Amino acid sequence: MESLYKAVTPRARTTVTTLSPGSGDLSERDPPRLPSTGTSLTLKTVPNRSSRYSGFLPHFIRKLGTGILQDVRARAPWYSRDWTDAWNYRVVPATTLTFFANVLPGIAFSLDLIETTQQYGVAEVLMSSFMAAFVFSVFGAQPLTIAGVTGPITVFNKTIYDIIQKQPNPPDYLWFIGWVYLWAAVIHWISAAFNWCNFLKYVTLFSCDTFGFYVSWVYLQYGVQVITRQFSNNSDDAFVAIILALLMLVTSFLFQALSNTDYFHRIVRVFFADYGMPISLIATSGMAYWGRLGTAHPTTLPVGGAFQAANGGAWFVRFWELDGKWVGIALPFGIVLWVLFFFDHNVSSLIAQGSQFPLRKPPGFHYDFFLLGITTFIAGLIGVPAPNGLIPQAPIHTNSLVVMGYPSKKSDEEGQTQTLGNRSIIRLEEQGPKNDARDSSLVPVAVVEQRVSNLAQGALCLVLLTGPFLHLLHLIPRGVLAGLFWYMGAAALQGNGITLKLLYLLRDKSLTPCDEPLRKVRKSRLILFVAVQLIGFGATFAITQTIAAIGFPVVILLHVPLRTLVIPRLPFTPEELAILDGPTASPFTMESVGGSL
Repeated sequence: MESLYKAVTPRARTTVTTLSPGSGDLSERDPPRLPSTGTSLTLKTVPNRSSRYSGFLPHFIRKLGTGILQDVRARAPWYSRDWTDAWNYRVVPATTLTFFANVLPGIAFSLDLIETTQQYGVAEVLMSSFMAAFVFSVFGAQPLTIAGVTGPITVFNKTIYDIIQKQPNPPDYLWFIGWVYLWAAVIHWISAAFNWCNFLKYVTLFSCDTFGFYVSWVYLQYGVQVITRQFSNNSDDAFVAIILALLMLVTSFLFQALSNTDYFHRIVRVFFADYGMPISLIATSGMAYWGRLGTAHPTTLPVGGAFQAANGGAWFVRFWELDGKWVGIALPFGIVLWVLFFFDHNVSSLIAQGSQFPLRKPPGFHYDFFLLGITTFIAGLIGVPAPNGLIPQAPIHTNSLVVMGYPSKKSDEEGQTQTLGNRSIIRLEEQGPKNDARDSSLVPVAVVEQRVSNLAQGALCLVLLTGPFLHLLHLIPRGVLAGLFWYMGAAALQGNGITLKLLYLLRDKSLTPCDEPLRKVRKSRLILFVAVQLIGFGATFAITQTIAAIGFPVVILLHVPLRTLVIPRLPFTPEELAILDGPTASPFTMESVGGSL
């Protein structure tokens, strides 16, 4: 998991220096006085208030809402510091990178939905992204998790449209979707109140890697679809789109590769890592209007008026006027949407707080899932696609906030450490060495855990809804978006656990490091484990290509019992399973859901 998504945003090699208190150096600041984050936070007030009646109440009633309360109590003391900790340079590149990685793919994912249903537009996608960013950055317990419009929700909404349009006297689409979202929101609130997020303890790297592998291929597939649709208009337009897509792909990877070399000064390499992808996107978009490429008039993003809903409609959906029979029909769709968001959003939160990130602030899965119900309800009320946690944008956001530092020789010899949250890290030197050759000794020592970068990238979505910026958005060719899809999909595949295992099988064993853990796993068992993951990926990907795509969230969720109930019965030793699989996040993060198995 340490290498997951590392290829997308190479960590900036920032030298940590000792600053005065309050100046922004996370390694020198003490957290608020809280119970130890390494131990479970037990709420004693609820049972004590009703001690006279606790013997007469069922256990699940006495535990009702305790997960939400525990999350709020654990996170509330950190709230003010979540804002003050944003006084750090890492927030700037994190905001920029997350904005481009979130908004443009969200719009591109929705193009099919926009053109098919005629009920959504670019404004709806931007408003949904802003609403999610505002709610989770200001009120959320896990502000590092980026939420927005995803590929799965666009598939879900489009499939519903295809189904109801085949019915006699179909209902108003947005009214029906409003009820679907309302039913899903109610189930979200019930799930959070009954602490169902505790089931996340059964989610391991097996499920996360398989789902991440699926999402990566969805990005690659959508990139191809964007290109192929250009051939229906003009062949010249299509070939220009291919050129722009390849240029975007190659340029982005070139910046990434240069950031990992020993060329140029460290500051230049950090700049490449932080801003390489946005620079590639802007430069490639400009190329579409240069010389003979501009004569092809490449197809660009469709936009409407400033702050205007699609087709000039109102920003308010009167879904309660829907006929009663359709209200009942919407319930099964709401259950399926809950299944999708339960897995997708929570896995995004887990990966965004993975064990490779030295986090010090407590998570809050139950409370954030309750908030997700609120955003889902609001989405149905204002007629926008429902947002939820994004992969790979959420871990990209966290990775871009990682602070790197040099271990001190003195602390190596004396074994001195300082604590960051529940993590013990090597004490840092006051100033990094001048020799760039020692960059390989940099280690992640902190994450700038704050709320500003999430809120800022959401606010930029609102800025895009103004007239001048909508015009700039309209100038971006679709071919550039195809290249962005390919880059994000290919980069995510580089760090995926399935990809790493497949590459290990192809590697020359004589050149494989002796300390490689997979050397301790029998080759036949490694192939079996990867084969099961690929079957799960294939089933999920295949069902999304059919009319039964509405049921793909159920297939995704089935990966959890597959790992828990079936995999242990296959001929793996406990030692082999411990190497092949493991918890997604650290015990510190899993405290919110009762620990990990």
